[in-house]
Amino acid sequence: MSSLPLAVRDSHTMLRRNLLHARRYPSLTLNLLLTPVMLLLLFVYVFGDAMSAGIGSGSGGRSAYIAYIVPGILLMTIGSTVVGTAVSVSTDMTEGIMARFRTMAIHRGSVIVGHVIGSVLQSVMSVVLVGAVAVAIGFRSTDATALEWLAAFGLLVLFATALTWIAVGMGLVSPNAEAAGNNAMPLILLPLISSAFIPVDTMPGWFQPIAEYQPFTPAIETLRGLLLGTGIGNNGWLAVAWCLGLTVLGYFWSTSRFDGEPK
Repeated sequence: MSSLPLAVRDSHTMLRRNLLHARRYPSLTLNLLLTPVMLLLLFVYVFGDAMSAGIGSGSGGRSAYIAYIVPGILLMTIGSTVVGTAVSVSTDMTEGIMARFRTMAIHRGSVIVGHVIGSVLQSVMSVVLVGAVAVAIGFRSTDATALEWLAAFGLLVLFATALTWIAVGMGLVSPNAEAAGNNAMPLILLPLISSAFIPVDTMPGWFQPIAEYQPFTPAIETLRGLLLGTGIGNNGWLAVAWCLGLTVLGYFWSTSRFDGEPK
């Protein structure tokens, strides 16, 4: 069998393995999914009225803040989900399963590809679940066209792909699953210092560049513009550039690290 069909077949097998593993052991995914859900409920129902004044929508109250916060929570959901990918990759590398795979006639790169595709699918499903919670508590996007919804979905998939490749690299360089989870924590923490919860221009002046020039803020502002009709400006191009750059970086980091392991 030629190389490409072999790679496709084995990648499909590894994808199925990862999805079955996630279904049989859902506790990690559920724990990571609870973080954005709890933050959504906390900020809406505890801080919503006060925070809405900070975004210049005091008259809109809690409903205005729901609309503002949901795009950031959706991207935080992706960050939370891919932490599980880092843990899963590290587990495969440290608990002996890779030694078994190397004795089998399978395409070497299919292990990573299976993790990446599986993680992106899990991220999309997690976003859908969190989005359903957001809709249940009052989020609405009545002005978005079908094309804007499609663009928003494409951005979420692209962002999930980028963070997944970074998470795979983190899993490969971690000595154990606990370290992998700790190394991937910035993927959850970065949204907290972005425009997810408050506008960047309301932050202290010395802190604004940190919040503005990081991958989450342009992606959040782009998603907010697509779903809510606010201005996007240069954020769309910046978001795509961040996604492509992180994808390329994560891909070469992960494959070089994986290929450097003993065969």
